[in-house]
Amino acid sequence: MAAAHDEAAAWSEEAARRVWGGAVPLQVHLHDADVTALPPPPPFLTLGPRIGYLPLLIPVIKAHFSNALPPGVDTVWFEYKGLPLKWYVPIGVLFDLLCADPERPWNLIVHFRGYPSEVLSPCEGEDSVKWSYMNSLKEATFIITGNSKSVMNMSQADQVALWEFVMKGNLDGYKNVSTRLKLGTFEEDGLVRTASTECQRQQSSDEPESPGSGKPCRVPVRLYVRGVQEDLEDIEDAMPVSDWENVSYINRPFEIRKVEGRSYITLEHALQTLLPEFFRSEPQHAEKLGSAAGDSDTTSSQEAEPAPASLREADIAKKAKVKLVRVQGIELGMDIPFLWVANNLKNPEYYLHICVYVGTRKQ
Repeated sequence: MAAAHDEAAAWSEEAARRVWGGAVPLQVHLHDADVTALPPPPPFLTLGPRIGYLPLLIPVIKAHFSNALPPGVDTVWFEYKGLPLKWYVPIGVLFDLLCADPERPWNLIVHFRGYPSEVLSPCEGEDSVKWSYMNSLKEATFIITGNSKSVMNMSQADQVALWEFVMKGNLDGYKNVSTRLKLGTFEEDGLVRTASTECQRQQSSDEPESPGSGKPCRVPVRLYVRGVQEDLEDIEDAMPVSDWENVSYINRPFEIRKVEGRSYITLEHALQTLLPEFFRSEPQHAEKLGSAAGDSDTTSSQEAEPAPASLREADIAKKAKVKLVRVQGIELGMDIPFLWVANNLKNPEYYLHICVYVGTRKQ
């Protein structure tokens, strides 16, 4: 038994290092309207950490294009095939969601003017990204333990150190600081239900509730659902996402209860619970990906805004089919243990980000 536990721990450690070491090769082009020198500068090649964020790459990208930039105040943003990219979504999630056929290098366009404020929320560089990260960490901690006091009570020095380790991809340093949050790991034996189906449970103690304490625990999950043509033979032939209205963002906690006789929860069972609109006849609603990650209210009854029109039909279960599920760049099988995925493929803010491709019939 001890040997099996040690082997499982070793695999978990390896998975974490691969997640933290994962990167997307980027080829960044300066938008033609921002070019003020001839010949135009060559594109900039770099690696974007999967757990990182595009605004954190701006200093090195700006240095590369500095001799060709127009005068004035920079308002930097990125686009892919005409779609402005949400700055608060991790680079790896953006890549998994928008590149049906993984494009290497991933060709992005950077703009230094003309910020699309009607599509993107304001971003003031690293400070905005740090705020979004810390807010997501507080949300995740609340979901897991019932309160966010372990984050709120962190010293300023620990908060700064934690963020520095995330930015630099320093897993060992991150683990040393994050252990003080006492979040632990999720148990491998249980029954799940979404928090949207129950009232929030009152916590009687000020101390965080550990996932291993035997009480119900919750997994913070963010799902990104995009529609593709139902009759696609190859997923890489999917039409590119042209508007964020075509993507549903679902921030839905996932509750676990221990039940005797149940071995483990499969990813398929988890998705049936998290995405009932694709497995049941009655329609559900999803929140549009239109606000920063910290704006969603995970402590409420999980009511969300209506989904895009293509996902809002009453008989959506009969018109939709899950074609692909990606987590950390991995195309997962539906029979994989969900809690292994949650424990080992989560991001540093303790959210599990899942990209789902759904085939839909033309209306």
